[in-house]
Amino acid sequence: MPDATLTIVSRNYGAWSLRGWLLCRFAGLDVEVEELSVDDVSARADLLLLSPSVLAPRLEHGDVAVWDTLAIAEYLHELRPEAGLLPADQAARAHCRSVSGEMHSGFANMRAALPMDIRAHHPGFRVYAGALVDIERIQSIWAECLDTYGGAFLFGATPTVADAMYAPVCTRFATYDIALEAPCADYCDRVLALPDMVAWMEAASREAEDVSELEVEF
Repeated sequence: MPDATLTIVSRNYGAWSLRGWLLCRFAGLDVEVEELSVDDVSARADLLLLSPSVLAPRLEHGDVAVWDTLAIAEYLHELRPEAGLLPADQAARAHCRSVSGEMHSGFANMRAALPMDIRAHHPGFRVYAGALVDIERIQSIWAECLDTYGGAFLFGATPTVADAMYAPVCTRFATYDIALEAPCADYCDRVLALPDMVAWMEAASREAEDVSELEVEF
């Protein structure tokens, strides 16, 4: 029986929940998942970017409770350093933390314009200028990391914290039919093909609950 519990919100809409779950999977931590209903006021506000909810993702491991995705990442890195959630090299580790932090606190225009909705697909979706700037910056980050570290993932051959942080972006790009340059398109495909991503997306496709506010405009 798992000795840890991860509280999440919707698999279909919950970008931060996906990040927390991937971090646990990358670290090899067996967790029991508890999913909040989107009818929960706080969970719904979190999905709609109206509240910095601390309800999810939330990891409870023994006597430890930790929330906020980057805090979960640091905890799991300390708990399972052999998992390689952060690179061994100091400079690469600082770089990984920096691009992960940029995702954590930035790209507000993209988040608002392209809400996570794994079940949906909008071919030819028109993206306004503010979100385009964010998309260009994300591609710049990906291209630099792929070139610098020469791996299939952002910091080498295996996924790290950075890949968990940007994984929901890959689902957004697929949902809204965003055209990407070659190295970034290939990277996005690799992330979406990860077994843990496939499992999450399959579960999202079976999710019954809808958040109409996230779908009404499309």
